[in-house]
Amino acid sequence: MHIVSNLTAGTEYNFTLYTVFGESRSTGLNFTDVTTPKNVASLSVKNRNETTLILEWNKVNNNSIYSYTLCYNDQNVSISKLDRGSTVTYTVPDLIAGMEYNFILYTVFQGVQSTGYIFTTVTTPKNVATLSVKSRNETTLILEWNKVNNNSIYNYTLCYNDQNISISKLDGGSTVKCTVPGLIAGTEYIFILYTVFQGVQSTGYIFTTVTTPIQVANISVKNRNETELILEWNKVNNNNIYNYTLSYNDQNISISKLEEGSTVTYIVPDLTAGTEYIFILYTVFNGVRSTGYNFTTETTPLSITNIYVKNCNETSLILEWNKVDNNNIYNYRLSYNSKNVSISGSKEGSVMTYIVTDLTPGTKYTFTLYTVFKEVESRGYIITRHTRVIAGVVTSLLLVILILCIGIFIWHHKTKISSLFKSSNETKLSSNTYKPILLKKFPMHFSSMSCDENRGFSAEYEDLSKVGADQSCRVATLPENMGKNRFTNVLAYDSSRVKLVANPGSDSDYINANYIHGYGKKKKQYIAAQGPLPSTVNDFWKMVWEQKSSAIVMLTNCTEGGKNKCEHYWPMDYMPCLYGNLLVTIQSEQKESCWTRREFVLRNESTSEEQAVTHFHFTAWPDHGVPIRTVELIQFRWIVRKHIETFPFSGPTVVHCSAGVGRTGTLIALDMLLQQMDKEEVVNIAYCVHSMRLSRPLMVQTQSQYVFLHQCIMESLQPKEDSIPEPIYENSDMIYSNALALKEYKAANSGV
Repeated sequence: MHIVSNLTAGTEYNFTLYTVFGESRSTGLNFTDVTTPKNVASLSVKNRNETTLILEWNKVNNNSIYSYTLCYNDQNVSISKLDRGSTVTYTVPDLIAGMEYNFILYTVFQGVQSTGYIFTTVTTPKNVATLSVKSRNETTLILEWNKVNNNSIYNYTLCYNDQNISISKLDGGSTVKCTVPGLIAGTEYIFILYTVFQGVQSTGYIFTTVTTPIQVANISVKNRNETELILEWNKVNNNNIYNYTLSYNDQNISISKLEEGSTVTYIVPDLTAGTEYIFILYTVFNGVRSTGYNFTTETTPLSITNIYVKNCNETSLILEWNKVDNNNIYNYRLSYNSKNVSISGSKEGSVMTYIVTDLTPGTKYTFTLYTVFKEVESRGYIITRHTRVIAGVVTSLLLVILILCIGIFIWHHKTKISSLFKSSNETKLSSNTYKPILLKKFPMHFSSMSCDENRGFSAEYEDLSKVGADQSCRVATLPENMGKNRFTNVLAYDSSRVKLVANPGSDSDYINANYIHGYGKKKKQYIAAQGPLPSTVNDFWKMVWEQKSSAIVMLTNCTEGGKNKCEHYWPMDYMPCLYGNLLVTIQSEQKESCWTRREFVLRNESTSEEQAVTHFHFTAWPDHGVPIRTVELIQFRWIVRKHIETFPFSGPTVVHCSAGVGRTGTLIALDMLLQQMDKEEVVNIAYCVHSMRLSRPLMVQTQSQYVFLHQCIMESLQPKEDSIPEPIYENSDMIYSNALALKEYKAANSGV
């Protein structure tokens, strides 16, 4: 054996072996052999995934004469026929994710292997299958997931908001929990969870969730009535990204698609009067609710339906009424003469009784009774009564009345009472159907009608219920016109409807409005109209222009009880607004406690003509109800009347509320009746309402409005003290016109 040293690795050598004897040698044996090649210097992972490793190494001696053998998992892979270049890249397929592999890489030269380069690496681990929120609050999320392969050899890295949380040293069990603190309430977070095995991360599981939003800070009741509550609260963080859920009575109401602004207003409908409701309001963000804001409030209790006056004498009387809903949970508040009396309703029985004492003989008293439930009051029920005069005064009064009756009897046979209203419909009425009441007898008439729970008013009003109902409304019910009616039961009669000049290309002249004749022989003095709809605002202004009206009287608010009663048909500010071809400009606006007066200028853009219109807006009249007091409406009517008389040659005065029949009919009737009182010293309320209903349905829509007309006449008969405050107007024209009207109003009523 002979050792040949100092050879070069991985090199082929040609040897000749001679046999030597003495100085002689044989011809020689020629043979070839190679030295063992070197191992690769290093091996790296060029790329990896869950099932594949791409390995890369530099060719030994930068030489392509060598091949390689890669051994792993009892596999021997020969790598030959190498491409040019200085490196070798090999893809190891069909591996298992998250697994450690031991490789031995041999350099091979003519079948001779190097000693072998040992290399250990891992495949990419799998992502978690799913991730869930175990618990959450406003600042913390607890996340949970199943361990990959149910194996504790893996660690995890949770990344969010440029933060990386390493999760290792896991407890036993098949799940991992991670608490994420220091978060912001009501915020969406995007998490990426990596499985980590020996420093190698998975591709990452992406998960989006939100923290719990904060609850609202407060809820207030913006308005309430017997069946509705209007709730209002500030938007959380003044942000529109949140929705809300309102829970009450086993109902969950979703409130979304919020309008602009910093507050949310929601109408809770279909409630029961005089009932306590417990609300829970949740802020909702991506389906996640806040902890919930608890709020308790009450609906308005029902008002009493009637008051009975018993045992009225000179200094006292007894008021009696039925308990609301026959229930003992309500209290009552009686208001009269600046006094407020609280009356407990907890006593047994269905009837309440209260004795009013210390009254003055022969004095008119107005009593207002409210139902009270947990400090929420109903609408007041108003009743007016006179205490009896003392005996000597009664005798004197009876004597005066007797003399007056004799005088009236004589006068009655000599004088014909003039007709109140002249119209084309007079032939439909008997002259004896409704007789005028002398002003001197009106208090007695009012008292008689009020007896037995307003039986007289009920009978007379019921008699008016079907007046005019048989008249044709053909045009109002045409398909192209039905959408122009606010209510299907309030349609314009064909015989008295206001007709618009049809626009080019249209044959429709319809608007829901009727002419109403005025006192005496004044034809078409008023137009009774419904409050404009969004689709009829242009038609409304077109009517005002074509009829040459100088005044609009509005008796509703645009929104009442959370419901739209009338479209806001004039400019919102002092910027002119175009309606059709009419440009409307606000010249001035003055607000008082019960009404607002505005001055408009209409300009026809087609002809450049202009027209002034005054807008009288009475703001203190509830829908289907009556004002709290008569004096404000009487004063308002007086100012409107003075305007009408100042412009005698202008067109009809447009009067509207929501439907254009209840409040509208009451105001028009009051205007005519007060003129009749002044001219004839008589009044005929039933005939007035009857006549109006022949021109438009349901005029004076409720019995309470009918009774209110009588109360206004009673108020107008009383001597007026100089106590009506004159409103202060900033606009000089308004100072003159309104102050003058009020001065005349006081003077005219001071001696009635």
